[in-house]
Amino acid sequence: MIQIEIDNGSGFCFGVTTAINKAEEELASQRVSGDSKSPDKPMLYCLGDIVHNGMECERLREMGLITINHDDLRELHDVKVLLRAHGEPPETYELARRNNIEIIDATCPVVLQLQKRIKQQYESGKAQIVIFGKKGHAEVLGLVGQTNSTAIVIESFNEVKKLDITKDICLYSQTTKSLDEFHRIIDYIQTHISPEATFKSFDTICRSVANRMPNISQFATRHDLILFVCGRKSSNGKVLFNECLRVNPNTHLIEDPEEIQTEWLEGIETVGICGATSTPKWLMEQCREAILHYAT
Repeated sequence: MIQIEIDNGSGFCFGVTTAINKAEEELASQRVSGDSKSPDKPMLYCLGDIVHNGMECERLREMGLITINHDDLRELHDVKVLLRAHGEPPETYELARRNNIEIIDATCPVVLQLQKRIKQQYESGKAQIVIFGKKGHAEVLGLVGQTNSTAIVIESFNEVKKLDITKDICLYSQTTKSLDEFHRIIDYIQTHISPEATFKSFDTICRSVANRMPNISQFATRHDLILFVCGRKSSNGKVLFNECLRVNPNTHLIEDPEEIQTEWLEGIETVGICGATSTPKWLMEQCREAILHYAT
């Protein structure tokens, strides 16, 4: 009989959980009060995917959550819009004010604090602001927006060599980036920056996310097969999946139970199921049930 363990440390982080709870609470209140175009069909707009997981987004869509983009937002007036955990630049709030849009702000507190720190640094005008993060990522766009789009974004250690090391540098990080790579960037800048320039770094990586790296690494070593359940758009998921793959080559990334291949289970005694900060527990449980079905 195959033994299956679901990683207790995997699943939604605090920020994602809060955003989903706020969406569910608003939709539920509309259903009770009739505060929607149709009392039988509550409706709430969300700017961007509330979480990088297609099945969870579909579940919420069926409840009445409508995902929109920034172009859609410009056309809306007199409605409620949820801002997800990733955060938004100041222009989004200004647009909402002009269009009489009520914002339900689910920005993660960790991201919100980071936005404030970057904005304060930008307003001081004393250094070039560098952000270690994924270009175009929703959180990074919100951070860059605090600097009137003047911040420099580097995606990896290799890009640090492009920085102007003759100028003062203040380094921040997207909250879900690799802590090890962030420290490599810090070491490089400290070693190469000009004597007349100053360098400050601010460790803004979320510990609830960063701590998952060593934990998931240990989890992956305990099993013959690892199924990493994650939406393929999740940046955090890619980092954690690669760590699982590093310590256990028999690791597969799947988005849902239908992607499980029965040949993966041949000769396997233990299976570990884990996921990203955007992976719902119920989806990992569905994967467990699928394996039990295949194994019988």
